[in-house]
Amino acid sequence: MDVLVQALVMGIVQGLTEFLPVSSSGHLIVVPYLLGWHDPFIDSLAFSVMLHMATLVALLVYFRTEWLRLVPAGLAALRDRSFRGDPDRRLAWLLLVATIPAVIFGVLLNDVIEREFRTPERVALTLVIGAAILWLADRIGRHLRELDGVTFPMAFGIGVAQAFALVPGISRSGISISAGLFAGLTREAAARFSFLMATPVIAGAGGWEALKLIRGEAGVDVSIGPLLVGMAAALIAGLAAIEITLRYLRTHNVTVFVVYRIALAAVVFVAWLNLWDRTV
Repeated sequence: MDVLVQALVMGIVQGLTEFLPVSSSGHLIVVPYLLGWHDPFIDSLAFSVMLHMATLVALLVYFRTEWLRLVPAGLAALRDRSFRGDPDRRLAWLLLVATIPAVIFGVLLNDVIEREFRTPERVALTLVIGAAILWLADRIGRHLRELDGVTFPMAFGIGVAQAFALVPGISRSGISISAGLFAGLTREAAARFSFLMATPVIAGAGGWEALKLIRGEAGVDVSIGPLLVGMAAALIAGLAAIEITLRYLRTHNVTVFVVYRIALAAVVFVAWLNLWDRTV
């Protein structure tokens, strides 16, 4: 199949699944596997990095008003070491606290996880595990706290949970939304905190992968046309996914995402058992 079409599809997949609680890293593994795609550029580090940068731009665009308040507020709190009475200062520091575990675990475990968990059958298993966690969190959670009810221990706990999203199939948004639900947040508040928290995490992960590119680990020559198509698709799909998720969770539970994850895992297992021909 034409690499431009593959880039378009993978960009849409990345943009949607980065913010829907269904695992973007898992989809970037299983979608080419299920469709029988083996293009070196689509599998390359360069393409993956730029798709993540596109979703970072989607976050910055969507939450631009919040970040234009949070960044100055956080710097002000750093200067005078106080955030009392200012919700923006407090939220900025909550997000910083939530980011710390992802940084620590990312540095320590990223290479091991990249080596051990990037196979379709293991992604299928973690898709089911993530679905069970999300379903349980939604059932147990009290759904009472809004964003201003997040405490520093809660933020750190959500950040620890987010670190497990290094495993493909778990889902960064899925596991952090689950942690927020377990802590008693409303579904929308859990998603909003998850998305805000994702901004520094995706930026850090993208920067880390970009260093590999600078060191010459891209693996293939960069094709500008497919790269731009994939990035544009990821940006547009990412903006849509943020809006859809926040709007949907205001009035609905997470059952549709749980069912989708389990259905996708079943499809991957069927393919893994060689029950249909995936050659293209």
